[in-house]
Amino acid sequence: MRRNKDAPVDQMGAEKCFDTSAPPEVMRYQVLLSLMLSSQTKDQVTSAAMSRLREHGLTVDNILQTDDVTLGQLIYPVGFWKNKVKYIKQTTAILKQQYGSDVPSTVAELMNLPGVGPKMAHLLMAIAWNNVTGIGVDTHVHRISNRLKWVKKETKTPEETRAALEDWLPRDLWSEINWLLVGFGQQICLPVNPHCKECLNRDICPAAKRC
Repeated sequence: MRRNKDAPVDQMGAEKCFDTSAPPEVMRYQVLLSLMLSSQTKDQVTSAAMSRLREHGLTVDNILQTDDVTLGQLIYPVGFWKNKVKYIKQTTAILKQQYGSDVPSTVAELMNLPGVGPKMAHLLMAIAWNNVTGIGVDTHVHRISNRLKWVKKETKTPEETRAALEDWLPRDLWSEINWLLVGFGQQICLPVNPHCKECLNRDICPAAKRC
């Protein structure tokens, strides 16, 4: 079901939103911003906002010189865009002052940045630093893991789901699980009215009989 890699995340996810020709520190900064923008936002909207930002000039120095109104216009209509303007400015200033305009290379330091949570931190570590530190659990991974009973007991939060998955899933598969389930959740296992009849897991899925 994911063989074709034709879900929105495959074409417009964080791994596709940065300038591959940019210097490494700029690339890492762009990955960070794409993840910050992606929260509560469809990949199509995030990708469009990232395109506008790159055209504007997506570097630490340029964003610091960009006024809040202009930055808001560039990222709108991502979810909670007003808060994200504030977080982007605060985080970018910290990167300039404390990290030489680069991005931290540990999960703990990343999570100290305004607007950055565990999912973003683990995904950034994998994409920007090529270091798999944990499973990035978003709403799709959280929902599907519970539907498939991949967690021993129902989990209430993405962090609970991450801990439950990491408890049994081999570490060499951690890097695959996010894009695999996100795309599956975008195309088949939808939050409402999932396409169970099209799903190859329907015979083994505990939730399929309720569809």
